[in-house]
Amino acid sequence: MTRTGTPARTLVAGVGNIFLHDDGFGVETVRRLGRLDPSRLPPGTELMDAGIRGIHLAYKLLEGYRTLVLVDIVGRGGPPGTLYTVDVGPRPPQARPAPGPLDTHAMDPATVLGLLHDLHAGAGGTLPDEVYVVGCEPLDTADGMGLSAPVEAAVEPAVERVLDLLNRRAAPVPDHRPDPVPDRPVPQKN
Repeated sequence: MTRTGTPARTLVAGVGNIFLHDDGFGVETVRRLGRLDPSRLPPGTELMDAGIRGIHLAYKLLEGYRTLVLVDIVGRGGPPGTLYTVDVGPRPPQARPAPGPLDTHAMDPATVLGLLHDLHAGAGGTLPDEVYVVGCEPLDTADGMGLSAPVEAAVEPAVERVLDLLNRRAAPVPDHRPDPVPDRPVPQKN
């Protein structure tokens, strides 16, 4: 809740390219969140299929959200289908792309967050206080549609992880910054 008693706004954005197999994980996860009974989402939560429109997402965030949850593939060397929850925080990412032409079809979460900080510096707006990435280790990002079996199996657990994160964020805000959410691998089904 904000100090005015209205729910703090939260944006859950699915990022990725559905035409590159597992890169569609974020979009599919947010699509399934959208099919849930709306009462399962805390008040003030908005879902966005950001797809490959990173610039649109960055501008959308300037509208003022307390929390941002990005859902995307994240390669960290784990088994395909492993889920990660990363507390990015409100600071700009350390690794920033080199200046050059902006490729709106290749904007990963770090690039979007970096662009958001640059836009904020130039245009104003309120940055999210909390930024999380719920990511999945991909198996196949070659051309083609449809998720690989291990990534498909991780979608429903990712939905539950996002809901868990949102419900914890909807709880009363403590006077101190909460500890980061640890990475929690999802067991693979054989």
